[in-house]
Amino acid sequence: MSKLRFAVFVSGGGTNLQALIDGIREGHIQGEIPVVISDKDGAYALERARMNGIRAVSISRNQYQDKVQRENVMLSTLYKEKVDFIVLAGYLSILSGEVLSLYKGRIINLHPSLIPNYCGKGMYGDRVHQAVLDAGEKETGVTIHYVDEGIDTGAIIVQEKLAVLADDTVESLRGRVHAVEHRILTETVAAYCRGDKQFAHAD
Repeated sequence: MSKLRFAVFVSGGGTNLQALIDGIREGHIQGEIPVVISDKDGAYALERARMNGIRAVSISRNQYQDKVQRENVMLSTLYKEKVDFIVLAGYLSILSGEVLSLYKGRIINLHPSLIPNYCGKGMYGDRVHQAVLDAGEKETGVTIHYVDEGIDTGAIIVQEKLAVLADDTVESLRGRVHAVEHRILTETVAAYCRGDKQFAHAD
């Protein structure tokens, strides 16, 4: 049985990408990452990909100002690399058009809150953690969900809660949330690649 091939989309440093690379290397994930795609030309995640022998592709607004052109380059890259599914791991652009339709049910996203709380347009990264602290929340967490036409509106695959401590700062909360992200993203992608029953499209 051939291993599933998945693209990882990133915008920043790529710590979750590294967790996936490590998961493959350590044998937890029976899949392959043929390509990493970023919407930021200088994203360190691209360098992480190159250091691990993975094709790194920047598809940014600086390079392709036309949205349709960006989507066409993206699709061409995905087809060339025979990508079975897509993992958004800290990817800040919104997917649309043919990428969404052709990969429907095969795109998963990681979000640093318990959706439907603290999600939607403009809610990402430290903005989420700051909002959680400002609201005096006692718990936060991580959500992995399918991507649809909305923003953070797709069906939820898994969530894990995390206590917010009385002395938490954005930095301390971010660190603990990242640790959960790395673990459950690795577990979820491993399950997808195995074809576990909750993933009807991983066949």
